Amino acid sequence: RLSRCAPPRPLYLPPPSSHLPMATEMTAAWLKAHCKEQGHYTTPALNDKLFLHFKGFDRIQNLEPYTGLKALFLEGNGLEELEGLGGCLELRCLFAQQNMLHTISPGLPAALSTLNVSNNSISLLENLAHLPDLQTLQASHCKLKDLSSIRELVSCKALSCVDLQQNKIDGDPEEMVALFAAMPALACLYMQGNPVVSSVRQYRKRMIASIPTLSYLDDRPVFALERTCAEVDTNL
Repeated sequence: RLSRCAPPRPLYLPPPSSHLPMATEMTAAWLKAHCKEQGHYTTPALNDKLFLHFKGFDRIQNLEPYTGLKALFLEGNGLEELEGLGGCLELRCLFAQQNMLHTISPGLPAALSTLNVSNNSISLLENLAHLPDLQTLQASHCKLKDLSSIRELVSCKALSCVDLQQNKIDGDPEEMVALFAAMPALACLYMQGNPVVSSVRQYRKRMIASIPTLSYLDDRPVFALERTCAEVDTNL
């Protein structure tokens, strides 16, 4: 059976055309003018999405009035932290890939279901356990180096899609298998490009047999026949 969980793919949005001058500061006046130019509402609370990608911002500011935001696009800026989202209590999707993040800030909106922090300098996945609805996490091409850097994912019980490919994660292969097997909703996993993968004997079979919910692993789906064969081979 084909997975309902599509593999996480980088979401690329081209730089939007704009007649506004480039702004390194996210001022209230600039945000209002930007919303008007993009055909959004000039009343901040009425907007459910904001496209602020490739603007050169170095911090998140003045979003407190945007209480109705469901999706926020911040790709390709110069952000060093994800502070300033305290007023966005309904935020479900946050796209912050290709910034200058070193950490995941505490206080992210608890309603988040999708978080993309790929292509940043993050070395530890933290401050995620308080996000009960987090289903999709993309943290590929970061600076994760060992299993301790991703251990908090076990506390994210709703996580179904996890993209950690092309990091430098290494460690005990048995510990890695056990870590992902402890995630009750895990359906789609990207781990290719990490050293620990080559340490697992018959990696694909082992992961499929150990994670009954897994329906997509790295580059292809997990079909019913493959799962049956993996489970039989592992139990021999």
